[in-house]
Amino acid sequence: MKKIQQTKSPIDNSIYVERSYASPDDATLIITKAKEAHRTWNKLSVDKRASYCNKAVDSFIKNKHAIAEEITRQMGRPIRYSAGEVAGFEERARTMISLAKDKLADTIIGEKEGYERFIHRESLGVVFTIAPWNYPYLTAVNSIIPALMAGNTVILKHSAQTPLCAERLADAFNEAGLPEGVFQILHATHDTVAGMIKNPNINYIAFTGSVAGGKAIEASASGLFKGVGLELGGKDPAYVRADADIPFSVENLVDGVYFNSGQSCCGVERIYVHKDIFEPFVDGFKKLVEQYVLGDPLDEATTLGPMVKSSAAFFVREQIKDAIGDGATALIDTSKFTADVGDSPYLAPQVLINVNHSMRIMTQESFGPVVGIQAVESDEEALHLMNDSEYGLTASIWTKDKDKALDLAVDLETGTCFMNRCDYLDPELAWVGVKNSGRGCTLSSMGYESLTRPKSFHLRTKI
Repeated sequence: MKKIQQTKSPIDNSIYVERSYASPDDATLIITKAKEAHRTWNKLSVDKRASYCNKAVDSFIKNKHAIAEEITRQMGRPIRYSAGEVAGFEERARTMISLAKDKLADTIIGEKEGYERFIHRESLGVVFTIAPWNYPYLTAVNSIIPALMAGNTVILKHSAQTPLCAERLADAFNEAGLPEGVFQILHATHDTVAGMIKNPNINYIAFTGSVAGGKAIEASASGLFKGVGLELGGKDPAYVRADADIPFSVENLVDGVYFNSGQSCCGVERIYVHKDIFEPFVDGFKKLVEQYVLGDPLDEATTLGPMVKSSAAFFVREQIKDAIGDGATALIDTSKFTADVGDSPYLAPQVLINVNHSMRIMTQESFGPVVGIQAVESDEEALHLMNDSEYGLTASIWTKDKDKALDLAVDLETGTCFMNRCDYLDPELAWVGVKNSGRGCTLSSMGYESLTRPKSFHLRTKI
């Protein structure tokens, strides 16, 4: 009898989806089909591959309302926001499709009498994408579309929390007429995934998830000389300079902290504010946070849904409790959020001041609806604290002085530097992390480099 994967909805802890796990033999068969399909898919023109991918995107977005409800039921995002992920998926997919032709074109080397020389970008073979639940489509698309456009075949293993997302993508590609074996999905245990990574016919692994998950992926791939792309955790900082527009900074940073219940790898988790504007900033921040409506995410009035699991909410509650025990001050009266029940995934938003880096709320990833706000004396102190982290995915500077923002950004140990915005991914820019936020690059024209290899052609035309 096959083992069953169960997905419990954070809305009410009911079982929403049940699927059979693929066996190791099933996984091997899927990999073999992908390897065989690569031989013909790789030979198609970029324009032909783009036609298939665009048709798949068309198929996907026409079901946006059903997809949005499935997102909400699987991971708890308020329904009023879930359709935005479908729009984001389309933006990233269309961008990567449009960038493919130029990026994948042969590089012609200058003339040399009697010779023809060029460099071709060759597909790797089979790409194995392992996607998370928090932004189930926005994370998956980062590797799936460019991998296919580059001539690779793709196998997708989605989080056990969001299995329907994998199935929706498979339906879209099937409706687009994608040749058999070019895009496949499976639901699998960690052991089966580890075995797949070791399979010699898997040529690249694209993983988005926790640091612990990234280490497990690297351990499985150790010594096999295959590519691994990792987008891992974050503890993303923001610095509000003395010259910042306070209402604008408050509005955008509140959203950057609490959207998706803080369950975003690039969500803002710590804020440093110049002492000269600390009090008005914190006052405005607190007032805006108090306007959130925590409750059933299927209710259009809800602006803050449950966290994905009770255990995740418990972790954040313990971080908050420890910080308060160490001297932090909680500004939000959580009793006003009646849906917040101590043993449930429904967690009220919280703002902490009187915090410092001896507290794990300022150093350990929270991945929940909480932020610590710390006053600083200067740009130099803010820069030091922003870099005082094992993570480095994004960082934001809030100021009217672009030149000063650029001066600070040069020294920030992060993959993306923002000025006057946060918690956003522009698909035309490279998405990278440093330190424990991972390695590799997705999106932008540079996102094609890890999914292809250069192959040189050196032809003597005169003998």
